[in-house]
Amino acid sequence: MFKLDRKIIISASVALSVALFSVGCLDNETSPKVSNSTAKASIDGGVYYPIVKDKTGPYLVNPQSIGMKINNGRVPTANEILAWDKDIMPDGTGLPEGSGSVEDGEEIYEEQCIMCHGDFGSGGGGYPSLSKGNAQELQKTLTNNRWKDPDAEGPTRVFGSYWPYASTMWWYIRDGMPHTRSKTLSNDETYALSAYMLNINEMSIDGVEVDDEYVLDREKFLKIKMPNQNGFVPNIDGASGSEDVRKFYANPANFGGKKVKISQRCMKDCQKTTAKIRRIQNGGISSFNPPMSVAKDLPKKEASDMGFNVMKSYENNCLACHGAEGMGAPVVGDKDAWAEVMKKGLDAVHKNALEGINGMPAKGGASVSDGELKQLVDYMIEKSK
Repeated sequence: MFKLDRKIIISASVALSVALFSVGCLDNETSPKVSNSTAKASIDGGVYYPIVKDKTGPYLVNPQSIGMKINNGRVPTANEILAWDKDIMPDGTGLPEGSGSVEDGEEIYEEQCIMCHGDFGSGGGGYPSLSKGNAQELQKTLTNNRWKDPDAEGPTRVFGSYWPYASTMWWYIRDGMPHTRSKTLSNDETYALSAYMLNINEMSIDGVEVDDEYVLDREKFLKIKMPNQNGFVPNIDGASGSEDVRKFYANPANFGGKKVKISQRCMKDCQKTTAKIRRIQNGGISSFNPPMSVAKDLPKKEASDMGFNVMKSYENNCLACHGAEGMGAPVVGDKDAWAEVMKKGLDAVHKNALEGINGMPAKGGASVSDGELKQLVDYMIEKSK
């Protein structure tokens, strides 16, 4: 993670111009040499050519577009920057004082998080897992890339094993969680939930295990060393982050290809990879008993699968928020809550469901028709009488 320089603002039109002048493929022994000595590697490993005498590389450009002034707006005031600059950096910049215990974090988690992320961060219902056990051991699975060994167990990418910095977790919890009531947690509550996250990932801080009695504060938080801190390439951190990325992608040998020269261009066979690929073998298919089916017809739908199934649609689209307390939505079966909702009248309830209200997006984010959504609303109302 790195911080953008507030003094540099790149407009979409400038970024598009750079993209149009880029060449993404490099190197071919038979390709012509580029005589333009101003060619420069772009950050993604391609090449772009600055405009020189109405030309970019060997191509003419529209002279009417050269010298166009771009309005980048005004310089923000100090107060505007303070209101915007709320990120938490790995070095502790932006991290406030406060403290919270694992015990308190568990209570908050069970009140406001468990309905989405499951017991002990196990995940479920489409929401991500937060833990799968010991972070140090799980981090070793990140080396089990399937292209090296197709039969290896795939990497386990949860917070403890995958995230390079704990500061991102603290920042995300405070500003984005719980997702129906973001920015409602205090600093102490955020420290408590962070402590609980470290606890269920079986992590230690400065050699001390984050057990059930652990109390996390700012000083201890800054001593957290994540197992996968150095597991990402290229390195984007620090003042030289952009240049490090540029150098990394300028050499395809870093990602399976062969080293190239920037002055060479190609249009085909640009990336001659040295990676070994295991081909799928199709011999012996006829020996299966019974023979393997080669039919390409879609399976026939049962009568129960035809048309709109309101119960299944409710389970797939509404249950996550309307099936448990703590999500800010009226829980199906809660007569008093739905009686209060129905004071608006059925038409208003349908309208709010279609257009969205408070933390609920339009149609709850479901891919259903207007008529089907009204059936879902009516179904929840009926179940709550």
